[in-house]
Amino acid sequence: MTETQTVEIETGPDPVGSIIWLHGLGADGHDFEPIVPELQLPATLPLRFVFPHAPVRPVTINGGMSMRAWYDIFSLDRGGPVDEDGIRASGEILNALIQRETERGIPAHRIVAAGFSQGGAIAMHAALRYPESLAGLMALSTYLPLPENLDAEVISNATAANRDIPIFMAHGSFDPVLPMQMGSDSARLLRAKDFEVEWHDYPMAHAVCAEEILHIRDWLLRVFAE
Repeated sequence: MTETQTVEIETGPDPVGSIIWLHGLGADGHDFEPIVPELQLPATLPLRFVFPHAPVRPVTINGGMSMRAWYDIFSLDRGGPVDEDGIRASGEILNALIQRETERGIPAHRIVAAGFSQGGAIAMHAALRYPESLAGLMALSTYLPLPENLDAEVISNATAANRDIPIFMAHGSFDPVLPMQMGSDSARLLRAKDFEVEWHDYPMAHAVCAEEILHIRDWLLRVFAE
């Protein structure tokens, strides 16, 4: 596997935790860089933010145009075909990034898997299946991919170590790209399977807002305090 290129920001020396944050379709690892200072994290909690660049690939729904994407999108129809191979391959990219952080001295239980839109879908897919306990899962304006495999690959899988992972989900109520119901349905499914989901929605489109950043900050402080 080709090593994934990343953008990294450390909020202080000797980070005590890492947040691996995946961007959305057509963006890159620089997309969420500006949010780091907006989080106003305390100096007593130095963290490493890792923003990977997705591979460049043709995207069917965009006329086959090549762009950074974690997986192909064949259709916006909720019941349409999905790029399962692409989702699983990008899940392995995130797994490798988590492993790299552990090799750099950050234990898995101090690592948050995060993402926006497509990136959030990959974060959800990979984190729920990861074989070591993670600090948390942050899924913004996104949905749970491959829900039909949740029982077999997570609920009944003895190697899935994140049945108790704290999950933060947020969505815009006016989202024209991924309707909020896709996110809320995913949250409802996870709660029905006894996952701990903190849900927030905001009067916005497919974006991130100031109030959401405050809620993310509060959640991160709680997650890393445990």
